[in-house]
Amino acid sequence: MKKVDIKSEKDVISLLGNKTDFEKAVLVATFKIPKGKVSTYKRIAEKIGRPRAYRAAGNALHKNPLAPIVPCHRVVKSDGGFGGEKRDAESRRSHLESEGIPIENGRVKMSAEILI
Repeated sequence: MKKVDIKSEKDVISLLGNKTDFEKAVLVATFKIPKGKVSTYKRIAEKIGRPRAYRAAGNALHKNPLAPIVPCHRVVKSDGGFGGEKRDAESRRSHLESEGIPIENGRVKMSAEILI
């Protein structure tokens, strides 16, 4: 299998041919979240112009074929919690902690410094 170098939005989009426009938009918005920052499902939905589609954004991220290049672990619930299966949520929490994201009582400690 040929290794693909993914560095831009265009690279991400080129690898998502089988996804809907909505899913592509969610994955591209998530691709833009830098290390040391987090966003919420609601904020991702707002960024792509579909503010009420936060649950659908979560579903799109659940099917992310480009993890960790598209860092879906950096998207959390509005209260800083981790959705999904307990094992998967624990993995995302651990990954964020290793990136320097503050975790308190099992949730991201939300602040203006880390939230985009």
